[in-house]
Amino acid sequence: MKNEKEIIIDIIEHLRPFLMNDGGDIEFIKYEDNIVYIKMTGACANCHMLDLTLKEGIEAAIKSEVPTVKEVVNIN
Repeated sequence: MKNEKEIIIDIIEHLRPFLMNDGGDIEFIKYEDNIVYIKMTGACANCHMLDLTLKEGIEAAIKSEVPTVKEVVNIN
């Protein structure tokens, strides 16, 4: 059975190709106090759609599989 961190990393790895298609990428930093810390890079780092992608895409996908996650935070 996978732990929460492993599930989160699997979800991020599943989403990476979609971001890479648009010239961006995502990197898992850490999972601490029910908050997932990631780093958006490439085209995603400065994209005007970053907040939408982060909250309605990445955060929603992670929360659907790991309900204990409170938030996903992008580290610049």
